[in-house]
Amino acid sequence: MAGKDVKYGIAMRNFTAFPQLPDARELIDYGVRMEELGFESVWVWDHILLGVDPHFPIIESLSLLTAVAARTSRIKLGTGVLVLPLRNPVVLAKQLSSIDLISNGRLILGLASGWYKREFDAVGVPFEKRGSIMDQNLEIMTRLWQEDMVRAEYPPHSLRNSVMFPKAVQKPRPKILIGGYVDRVLKRAGTKGDGWLTYFYTPEGFAKSWEKVRRFAEEAGRDPSALESTNQLPIMVGRSRAEVEGPMNEWLRTEWDYADWSDSTAASAVMGTVDDCVAQLRAHLAAGVDRIILVPYKYEMAQVEIAAKEVIPRLRG
Repeated sequence: MAGKDVKYGIAMRNFTAFPQLPDARELIDYGVRMEELGFESVWVWDHILLGVDPHFPIIESLSLLTAVAARTSRIKLGTGVLVLPLRNPVVLAKQLSSIDLISNGRLILGLASGWYKREFDAVGVPFEKRGSIMDQNLEIMTRLWQEDMVRAEYPPHSLRNSVMFPKAVQKPRPKILIGGYVDRVLKRAGTKGDGWLTYFYTPEGFAKSWEKVRRFAEEAGRDPSALESTNQLPIMVGRSRAEVEGPMNEWLRTEWDYADWSDSTAASAVMGTVDDCVAQLRAHLAAGVDRIILVPYKYEMAQVEIAAKEVIPRLRG
């Protein structure tokens, strides 16, 4: 599979490991550079609070995307993923439609229910109800985006003759990819979203869950072929696999975590020579991935440029 129709995005390092702090201006410049390099999309991570010892300072995702939107004109802007239950859905609907307007329709929403209980406790959202809160928030936002006036009760939200204009540029609403791993989430992706977004999945792990998403869509009377799949993948290119394997595995152990209840794994890492990385990524294309978001080793610009100038052209060619 040549992969010429597959989209290639890039992750942004809006969180770091303390004592390092993310630099807002550098991140905005990074977004501009990613557009110049030809990436289809740039993606931010989303948390309010993350970690204790160590903790991970993070710049708020939507504020950063808005700034990048103002400095760019083509690259799409993605949340990978926005923790939906932590946000007031009415305020968030207004914020997201505004970002879509500012960017002229370039927003892609990766949404998930979250996993970090301490963060939910701090924000005051019941962690054990996050799945049902996500479903309700998704319905509220969709109605506000698509209907001229909403009259509905979604406790604690009382929408009495609620009118939200201007609408987003994208019709009927911005694209929504549902992130997560368990069957309930995969069903949500297949029945309520425009597709599925996952994190550090091998081709085999991806194919297994993507088949479930498609089946859930078909059972709900939706066309599975209309859904879009996205996989976030770490990558490090070097002169040989032996050269990069040590530092890459160390980075994956110290700055990333993997849900025990998922197929997310450090074994998904793409590494080695350009030829090695192209071959590994082609396995993902063969598994049916529609978009690959690359997470370059330590976000080093040399790694970003190799991916943009040597790896991706080979996949497209």
